[in-house]
Amino acid sequence: MTNSLIKYKRIIWALSIAVVILILSNYSALRKLDLIIRTPFDKIEEIEEPVFQDSVVIDDKKNANIIVLVIDDFGYRNDSISDGFLDLRVPITCAVLPGHNQSSRFAKKAINAGKEVIVHMPMQSAITSSGEDEFKLKIGMTSEEIEWRLNEALNEIPEAVGINNHQGSKATTDGKVMAVVASVLKNKNKFFLDSRTSSKTVGENTMRSVGVPTARRHIFLDNDLSIENISKQLNKLVTVAEKKGLAIGIGHVKGNTLKVLEEEIPALVEQGFEFKFLSQVVD
Repeated sequence: MTNSLIKYKRIIWALSIAVVILILSNYSALRKLDLIIRTPFDKIEEIEEPVFQDSVVIDDKKNANIIVLVIDDFGYRNDSISDGFLDLRVPITCAVLPGHNQSSRFAKKAINAGKEVIVHMPMQSAITSSGEDEFKLKIGMTSEEIEWRLNEALNEIPEAVGINNHQGSKATTDGKVMAVVASVLKNKNKFFLDSRTSSKTVGENTMRSVGVPTARRHIFLDNDLSIENISKQLNKLVTVAEKKGLAIGIGHVKGNTLKVLEEEIPALVEQGFEFKFLSQVVD
């Protein structure tokens, strides 16, 4: 009886260790799966600003009513939703996160579909956040580390013609971080879109000071993921285009965002609005 009990305990102990090893070895994969299937109510880090402040005015009427759509967070998924954005019959700039299973594959697919690709570069947030830690640019890093991480992201997604910031409400307020980013982008002939997740960002001004082609986000389309709100935000983007000549909107790879764009883009095209790639409007 004693020998049987000892043998039983050894079996239980061995199985417990096996389970722990299995959990640890699959943590990364489980984390990425969670990012794909999590509910659509995840908080998107943003600060919505007055949309007309400091916007570029296009006086040439031939270039009026331009809309640029940048869709963030490609790389998490490769499914009917992500493919749906590629099927939109207007120029779309796809911001791809580095470091995910679908990142490189989707970037190539986007190019083949006639879309534009940029790197959605992870940057430190003012709030606690996880994900893409091996690429994330943070305050306090050496210039060499910032440069290395950005180069690694650009090397992983060579199709990218520029970058925008993923989160970054802390990193984009730091002059050193953004100066190193600007230096790398200038050397590689890439552009920068300031997603403006902080009203204190120095990203746009830093880029312009060294001659990196730059633009800024005007409207976030889907911080609230209800169809009604996304439609309302798209209408705000249209108003900016009408008043300023150019409007840049950022959305995310979400089903409701796709649905609104599928329904409303054809009417906007008929009304005379012109959709362009981000690379066509940075200056």
